[in-house]
Amino acid sequence: YIDTYLSASLEIKELNIGGGFGINYLPEDRAKGYEEFFLPVLDKITKYFDQRGQKPPTIVTEPGRSIVGEAGLTLYRVGSIKKIEGLRTYVSVDGGMADNIRPALYQARYNGLLVSKAHLPAQEVVTIVGKCCESGDILIKDIPLPQVEKGDLLAVFSTGAYGYSMASNYNLLPKPGIVWVKEGKDYLVTQAQKVSQIYENDFPFPL
Repeated sequence: YIDTYLSASLEIKELNIGGGFGINYLPEDRAKGYEEFFLPVLDKITKYFDQRGQKPPTIVTEPGRSIVGEAGLTLYRVGSIKKIEGLRTYVSVDGGMADNIRPALYQARYNGLLVSKAHLPAQEVVTIVGKCCESGDILIKDIPLPQVEKGDLLAVFSTGAYGYSMASNYNLLPKPGIVWVKEGKDYLVTQAQKVSQIYENDFPFPL
């Protein structure tokens, strides 16, 4: 395949083999190590350039989410709780598809816990929904949790790669802030957006 684009006289000094390394989103996930991807790919690259009598190029990769994905989590505050007998219990939070579009966009799955009740066993299965007034605004479908109450803090794991970077002002919702934590100390690195900032480019219409 690569011969279609390369001439025998062309010397490749650097070759980017991309990324796409997985992370653990759910408890049953087992993300593969780098070596399981690199070793067979590097073996093929080395053999290919050996056959051409050329020096293998410098290999560049893009680890992306495998570095930051599991390092980040999103905190939500529980709002209203709606129980529909025989169907499910909906737990709404102060966020949703505006700050994490992946579940609505392509059914990405996440795991989480109630921060102050992490030590308690699960008592019910609930569905975590956002506040965007969309039927697809579901963050986690059917997650077992301890008894959920209004005001509880919910932590959703593995949002460090595609949370804020894909966030939007959908429904004119402000984007959340970002806090880094290192050695027990917190650092505010991105301030939460204010509603006034969303409207700052609007001009008053003369009535």
